Amino acid sequence: MFETDIAAKVKLLAAAFVPMLLGMVCHEVAHGWAAWKRGDPTAKMLGRLTLNPLPHLDVMGSLLFVFTALTSPFILGWAKPVPVNPRYFKSIRRDMALVSVAGPLTNMLVALGFALCLRLLTLVLPVELWGGNGVYDFFLYMFFIGIKVNFMLAWFNLIPIPPLDGGSILAGILPRSISWHYQKMERYGLLLLVVLLATGVLFPVLSPLVQHSQAFVLWLVGLD
Repeated sequence: MFETDIAAKVKLLAAAFVPMLLGMVCHEVAHGWAAWKRGDPTAKMLGRLTLNPLPHLDVMGSLLFVFTALTSPFILGWAKPVPVNPRYFKSIRRDMALVSVAGPLTNMLVALGFALCLRLLTLVLPVELWGGNGVYDFFLYMFFIGIKVNFMLAWFNLIPIPPLDGGSILAGILPRSISWHYQKMERYGLLLLVVLLATGVLFPVLSPLVQHSQAFVLWLVGLD
């Protein structure tokens, strides 16, 4: 039983590696691209508008991915944050919100891309004919995990707690007087997130969002 669990976790880690790496890199590139379009060239000048994973890799974020893939039902990780200089923006609050929403939105699009890959694979190579083939089953599993992992990244980052993207989005929506006090939470935000993750409070909230999003894109591509 124990060996079966370990084998399943290692399989999950292997299948989630490419989807998680792609999701983390695309997330940060989207932030940098959105900032560039709003007038901030910082990410572009630093060579961060690239899908090459090397400039984006973060040691702690990568270790968290491995740890959660092996121990938790909820896989998380992060890449090195793209630097953004809001002084280039015409409207700091609005443009920061737009830059922030670009990351989670991109993860949702990547999830849709994996759903389309899954649909294409099952159309070209039907499961009833190819199921049981090791390579085929692995790609089937990887595409499915790719949907789940990227929705996990999207919804987690949309939590309205600074310094997550959801915090910046909410700060851009709130009235200025309230927003200023809300942004002061950032000094405690990371600690709050650690507590919420450690206690498992976030899982009952995020799991239904991930499951419903996953079901929706599978229905959208005809795999309901």
